[in-house]
Amino acid sequence: MPELVKSMIRDIPDFPKPGVVFKDITTAIKDPETFRRITDYFTDKFKNAGIDYVAAIESRGFIFGAPLAYNLGAGLVIIRKPGKLPGKVEQVSYELEYGTDKVEIHSDAIEPGKKVLLIDDLLATGGTATAAYELIKKVGGNPIAIAFVIELAFLEGRNRLPQDIEVVSMVEY
Repeated sequence: MPELVKSMIRDIPDFPKPGVVFKDITTAIKDPETFRRITDYFTDKFKNAGIDYVAAIESRGFIFGAPLAYNLGAGLVIIRKPGKLPGKVEQVSYELEYGTDKVEIHSDAIEPGKKVLLIDDLLATGGTATAAYELIKKVGGNPIAIAFVIELAFLEGRNRLPQDIEVVSMVEY
């Protein structure tokens, strides 16, 4: 199944800047069968894990988080860039190649001790996912796994993620 999904992801050279080859998931998710396979892959992986919430990272994580939460009978929690959530928030900063960025979650998004699956479309350097993991812990959640559709293994982002959590990637480059 991962090979079929991999065949549906197209490369966009020199995006967002020269020298970068962007892995475009839009070609995979526009195909109903491929989108279903991605959702089913993660559903099968976590169906017996007792997930209370799926936490999805803005914005492409939302694409996979919503159907996955539905399939798992879990709630959906969104992690966003600053200024996008209307209620009281918690925030974590993280390092980028040039500078820093932040992610936020509603302070009351997750009850203490609830099991959380974190999902995003892509693991590159691991900064965003690590910050999101820290946010989940900050509001009292119990992150049990981090899932990605695509992992750019050559960037070694997995090594920067917390070592006490399961990491699942469907497709690896």
